[in-house]
Formats: sequence, structure tokens, C-alpha cells
Amino acid sequence: MLNKLQNIAHSRWYWLALVAVGLSFIAVALYYQYELEQAPCVLCIQVRILILCITIVAFNALILNNRWAGRIAHILTVVIAASLLERSYQLLGTERGFVFGDCGFDLGLPSWLALDSWFPALFRVEASCGYTPELIFGITMAEALIVFSAAFVLISFALTTVSFVRQNH
Repeated sequence: MLNKLQNIAHSRWYWLALVAVGLSFIAVALYYQYELEQAPCVLCIQVRILILCITIVAFNALILNNRWAGRIAHILTVVIAASLLERSYQLLGTERGFVFGDCGFDLGLPSWLALDSWFPALFRVEASCGYTPELIFGITMAEALIVFSAAFVLISFALTTVSFVRQNH
């Protein structure tokens, strides 16, 4: 089992899969925003930013393709996955009413990283928090995100751990 996990951790296919998943998530978000007219809230945009970060890290790991770049990328994916889980929890909590907070229109990014000004079609907050659209079978986007991000934390942590274990050849 350890050898299989190590093979995945050091595989270019893993990073390619993360790039594909990340781009797919962004595409789905944009479809819901522009085709189904579901305006994104600040938490939704923060989730998009984190998904984009995962995609960029995975793309760099794919391009650099060496052991140390892979290890750094694995560590970064764990950190980003944990942040994604926290934002997903906040989104689900806001939707379900067990998290109360101020959910305005400010992304909270520093002025030198004005993504909402540079790429408004992708990162502009257009709605206040409160609900997420239904994806399929009554499952909302927030519910799907919490499950995905929890699984991603576990997977990325496991692969990060085995990436530091010497392979037995």
C-alpha cells in the first residue's frame, strides 16, 4: 500500500489530475455564475481563489517535475486544502445557519493583490452570503465543497507524508 501511495505522490498524473479538477471546478463556478445567473458571494470567490492556487501549485509541480519541487508542492496543497476546508465550513455554516458572521462584499485581499479589480469576471463579489445553488439530487454547492475539501485534506496529507518516505527499490 505504501508503495502505491508513493507512486501516486511522485506521479505526474497526480498533478495533472489536480490541474484538471481545478480547472473543472472553475468552469463549473463560471457556468453557474454566467449561464444560471447565480451571483457569487465573498466566500464563493475565496473558494475560487483557493482552487486557483491549487491549480497553480499543481501546474508548477507538473512542469518542474523534481522531488523537491514535488515535496514543496505537496506541503502547499495541504495548507491550501486546509484553508479550503475552513472556507467550505464557513460557507456551509452560513447556508445552514450555524455560523454567523459579517459576509460583505470585500474579499479582504491586500491592495497589491486586487484580483477582483484585475479579473472582475472571475473574482468580483456580486451577492451576499446565505445560500449556494443546488448541484444535483438536492446537494448544494456548499455541501459538495465540504465533502470534497475534507477528502482533499486527507489525500493531500497522506501523499505529503509518503513523499518524504524513502522508496524501497
